Amino acid sequence: MVNTDSRKCRGFTLVEVIISGIILVIAAGSLLSLTSQSLNMHRKGEEKILAASLLDELLSKVLTEGAQDFENMHPSRGACEEPFSNWEYEVEIDNAVGTDPYRVNARVVSPNGRTFECATLIAPRLGEEPNPVRAPTEPVDREARWAELLEEEL
Repeated sequence: MVNTDSRKCRGFTLVEVIISGIILVIAAGSLLSLTSQSLNMHRKGEEKILAASLLDELLSKVLTEGAQDFENMHPSRGACEEPFSNWEYEVEIDNAVGTDPYRVNARVVSPNGRTFECATLIAPRLGEEPNPVRAPTEPVDREARWAELLEEEL
């Protein structure tokens, strides 16, 4: 004669194992999904950092060489320099009138087609000298200025 209590216990244990297996599969699937999303967000973040760096480099070139001369020295569009030759760039410079600043728009396109843009204003170089000295006539005492600002706030 078979004990009915032990059969009930074995059947209940089997149900527990099946339910814990289902919970384990759901947890593993959720973990894989979160890992995939995390890697995707990391990849997008790296792409944004690289795009910001390339945009900064483009705008720094325009600032350094002057908006007037940049278009004569560089093409307004093309592939970025090595090791980023798979990225493309475009620089648009609107003409300034008199002492008005140039409107400069820089755009880079990633290898997968995402576009990143940055726009700024750059003042024209005035006068005969191509690279004027832009240092202040008197040294700036930043600590004293900071102390004055703190005193004014109090």
